Amino acid sequence: MCGIAGIVAATGWTQQALQKAATAMAAMLHHRGPDAQGVWVDPKRPLALAHRRLSIQDLSPAGHQPMASASDRFHIVFNGEIYNFQILADELRHLGHRFRGHSDTEVLLTAIEEWGLEESLQRIRGMFAFGLWDKQSQELVLCRDRMGEKPLFFGWMENCFAFASGLKALYKVFHKTLSIDNDAAAAFFRFGYVPTPYAIYRNVFKLLPGTCLRIPVAPLPTVSDFHPLPGNARFSPQPYWQVETVARKGINNLILDEYDAIGQLDTLLRETISQQKIADVPIGVFLSGGVDSSLVASVMQAVSDKPISTFTIGFREKEFDEAPYAHAIAAHLGTDHHEYYVSASDGLDLIEDIPRHWDEPFADSSQIPSLLVAKMARKKVTVCLTGDGGDELFCGYNRYFAAAALFSRLQRLPHWLRQFSGKTVCTIPPRTWQSAYTLLKHLTGNSRTQANVGLKIHKLAGLLQLDTMHAAYLYLMSYWQKPGDIFTHAQEAASIIDRQPNPDLGHFINDAMYWDQLGYLIDDNLVKGDRASMAVSLEARLPLLDHRIVELSWRLPLTMKYRDGQSKWLLRQVLYRYVTKALIERPKMGFSVPIGDWLKGPLKNWAEDLLHSKSTSELNKQNIQRIWRQHLDGSNDHSHKLWTLCMWLMWLQHQKQ
Repeated sequence: MCGIAGIVAATGWTQQALQKAATAMAAMLHHRGPDAQGVWVDPKRPLALAHRRLSIQDLSPAGHQPMASASDRFHIVFNGEIYNFQILADELRHLGHRFRGHSDTEVLLTAIEEWGLEESLQRIRGMFAFGLWDKQSQELVLCRDRMGEKPLFFGWMENCFAFASGLKALYKVFHKTLSIDNDAAAAFFRFGYVPTPYAIYRNVFKLLPGTCLRIPVAPLPTVSDFHPLPGNARFSPQPYWQVETVARKGINNLILDEYDAIGQLDTLLRETISQQKIADVPIGVFLSGGVDSSLVASVMQAVSDKPISTFTIGFREKEFDEAPYAHAIAAHLGTDHHEYYVSASDGLDLIEDIPRHWDEPFADSSQIPSLLVAKMARKKVTVCLTGDGGDELFCGYNRYFAAAALFSRLQRLPHWLRQFSGKTVCTIPPRTWQSAYTLLKHLTGNSRTQANVGLKIHKLAGLLQLDTMHAAYLYLMSYWQKPGDIFTHAQEAASIIDRQPNPDLGHFINDAMYWDQLGYLIDDNLVKGDRASMAVSLEARLPLLDHRIVELSWRLPLTMKYRDGQSKWLLRQVLYRYVTKALIERPKMGFSVPIGDWLKGPLKNWAEDLLHSKSTSELNKQNIQRIWRQHLDGSNDHSHKLWTLCMWLMWLQHQKQ
């Protein structure tokens, strides 16, 4: 894992200026690659490439970047891992190629020379973002992996085209011309993240997953020649792999034999994890105790010849704590297990670092335990496998089937009755619903609890008042239902839900998983994992997002994903080959934190200072104070809204430093 950056200048830049700017950009990515730094400036063209290295494969100088191909036609800066690079290297050796070292970057460059970029992208399996300079075509090519595991920002600034793994690298050199995109900010208040392909700054974008962008050097295109969506301008990203194509093809070629599906998934997981555990440094697994991480840990232990290292975060608040379940799984598998219990003081200690690690405003509060578990793991290992992606691929979120089931029943009720019922439920504060739930559990002798029950009941009550499944999904994904209530004078940037309001994949659950794979997964879960792990120079690998597993998931009928009230049915069947059902069967908890209680307690003074700061001048102060009062007095739980506000205000303050 590494940090990459580059600049193409139109006019007025000397080689010395390019060298200085590229070096400054690389320095801002030190956390992504603390082991080495490299900068290369083309002697004939106004182009510079920069790289920060986290040594994982080939720890020798032969893996140093920027790297040139054997013919010197191509120069590359590469971030990520090619998991099947050894297989590709063997093929290339049979074709007569020789290698200086044994890095996957050198194999990729050689593959591009032998097969061309397009065919090479079809052959490789991995997570990556890279910039490739082609001297022959005089083009800079940016590429991003199929599912968007690795970040890649780019844009037009000061007569230049520049790209980087993180916005802070662009901001370091071009901060005088970067300004906030209010439309992107409005979208942040809805989702808690800025949706791809947009970024928080004007004329800066995120490259769409599964695409390449070609930028000629002479003449250098302007931003008016460009559109961030494929096919909408002379210069726009071109897809080499698309979730939409995979989904439609899979739905028309379903696997109907359950035993065949279980066997295929198990085989793919064993092959994928066997490749992903290859590294020249220590490696482990994040283990929450849920289905996804337990499956990854189980398979990795099965294909390893010694106990693997596993890492878990726990909470003192019982309804949020999965650590005991993770401990039981680890004991069953015989792993070398490590755990750390999170407190509000841990959150307070980390808060000031959040805007430094997350270049854009980001409001998923599980960023706190994600950062803590990464810090804990980094003391022991340099690489960790995770279970990210299982929910989005195998129907793991309660919102999928809860919304579908509720809507199918409610369509028989008149609209006025649904409106009345929803509003009535919302008159009872979330804390009252939570207390009633806790009491019921106590009376029935059930010790298992769930977090945020009151909030979930209010969410369902809101669904009662909606008319379409599209509206229901948008409602469930929104932190602020009306961002204009807090962030005025902006037209909300379009998300995947706006661009494709009706994917028409045969069932609402399929549509919702599709939206999630192109929205929530990329911009929330993957951003959270990448920034948290890279903050401590830890490489996170995600075997469930191997593109062949993604393709297999779309060939499964919904009955193999959700059955008898149970999510991720097929994942569970594979997991039962490694652990007993008793260790797994329990209600889904999710990786959340008690942020609502923390904001009333240990984080109250911090939040109050932010919410009364000068940074709120662009926001609706009256609404801010109203929801803050309601949250403190318990009449409503506005934890998500408040966390979004606090993350925005912290990010603004960090920009001014």
